[in-house]
Amino acid sequence: MRLALVFAMISLALPSFAAAQEAVETEETALAQQIVMPGDTVELDSLVWEKRPVIVFADSPNDPRFIQQMEFINARLDALAERDVIVLTDTARGEDTALRLKLRPRGFMLTMIGKDGTVYLRKPLPWDVREITRVIDKTPMRQQEMRDRRGDS
Repeated sequence: MRLALVFAMISLALPSFAAAQEAVETEETALAQQIVMPGDTVELDSLVWEKRPVIVFADSPNDPRFIQQMEFINARLDALAERDVIVLTDTARGEDTALRLKLRPRGFMLTMIGKDGTVYLRKPLPWDVREITRVIDKTPMRQQEMRDRRGDS
């Protein structure tokens, strides 16, 4: 009798759990589409004072470092969104894309640019989002944003 009651409760809960899981996945996909985009779709100059570009370069989308970096990024999209980050990807080795001409990557490279257009970080290896956000949080502009949100002067 108890076992039948447990199964009945589980069967009632599963549809709502599945719907909730689907809603979370849809929300995460929408956030990823707002934050992560190909580098050739955005002009860096249009992002000045609006977004903090994080650019991920690789010679191929199959580069293990590129794959690992994108996994790190996709796991913490919320932390990046909170800091006005836009992630641009460029895996067009051998092509003279605007990003490649400006930043001159060699193989894999992770680059972070501040809202003011200053290059704050160039790394030859994947970085966890926690490490990226620490660098962002130390910039003067981010410090000011955090003070403004708290209501400090």
